[in-house]
Amino acid sequence: MKAVAAGIGVVFLSPLLLAGTAMMMASSAEAVQTSGSFSGCLTDIDSDEVAKHVTEILDGASGKDVHIEGLDLPAVQVPNARTIVATGISLDVPKKGQIIALATAMQESRLRNLNYGDRDSLGLFQQRPSQGWGTAQQMRDPVYASERFYKELLKVKGWQQMTVTQAAQAVQKSGYPDAYAQWEELSTALQEAIAKTFPSTGKDKDDKEPDKESPTGTTGCAPSKDGSGFGRNPEGSVPKGYKIPKDADPRARKALDWAMHQLGTQYQWGGSCTDAHGPDPMGRCDCSSLMQQAYAHAGITLTRTTYTQVNEGKAVSPSQLQPGDLIFSRGTASRPEHVGMYMGEGLVIEAPRTSKPVRITPIKDWDILAARRVL
Repeated sequence: MKAVAAGIGVVFLSPLLLAGTAMMMASSAEAVQTSGSFSGCLTDIDSDEVAKHVTEILDGASGKDVHIEGLDLPAVQVPNARTIVATGISLDVPKKGQIIALATAMQESRLRNLNYGDRDSLGLFQQRPSQGWGTAQQMRDPVYASERFYKELLKVKGWQQMTVTQAAQAVQKSGYPDAYAQWEELSTALQEAIAKTFPSTGKDKDDKEPDKESPTGTTGCAPSKDGSGFGRNPEGSVPKGYKIPKDADPRARKALDWAMHQLGTQYQWGGSCTDAHGPDPMGRCDCSSLMQQAYAHAGITLTRTTYTQVNEGKAVSPSQLQPGDLIFSRGTASRPEHVGMYMGEGLVIEAPRTSKPVRITPIKDWDILAARRVL
């Protein structure tokens, strides 16, 4: 893999590419080459100022009047940085790993999801299909590209003891091995600013804190149906024969119907679930935003995280579940880490985890810690 500073890229477009378009792409490549020649380290970055402008961008500012030193297109670059950080958090990659990823993407693409680069390099990290990183389409998926980078980084022995540039080079094997260092301070500021915009992960909880008794608890009783009667169900699809039960609360029917329209869309930790089918990874769903948005479309407001949703509505016994009830698993009853929505017939709809789509699973696969009825 080479840094995009090499300049001349292989453009994956139609053979009938018009000359004018070719010239435009050449100009773009030249622009990246010019920025790639940046040789002065960015120092004295004002972290508070970066955080202020990052928040403005993520709140919808156009970026036209936003200036972040080192970023020439913040309206494009900040959302891409947010995807890299969110993917790292979802994979439990430490802060330093996220900074390394950001510095790498800054050097390789200037945090732009490029469809060209040196030879067949593509995307945020300029990963090369010919070198086994994945398909060209996968390289252009910011979430997939970020996952692949992190997975390779975590394979590097002692990466946490390396400098940012050493760790990045161990993954990228760039022709410019020392270039990543110049982006460390900016990447650190970006990571800190972006991480603060996400709901709390609960990982700052004192591990010695005794677990509180669950307001619902588990009774040892299971729902009357466990979903096994539908047989094996392909991920992202509706089990053959399933229909929302006729006696379900109308608001639960609306919530379930909306959630089912998100089936097959990819999970994104920290995603808002406001445009799961759209091009922005941060519009995709995580487990709690799927619940929040599904009920928002039924006229009911829920809080954002599993840690707060477990206190919504009223407690119900797992043996008395009704369609639309929220069920919680992983972690503890007072601090669960996952939530899904009961569909009736022993089935649950969920956004499970990174690399998995919104799907329907049998309730027999759930270790239910708590259940809440929000209607």
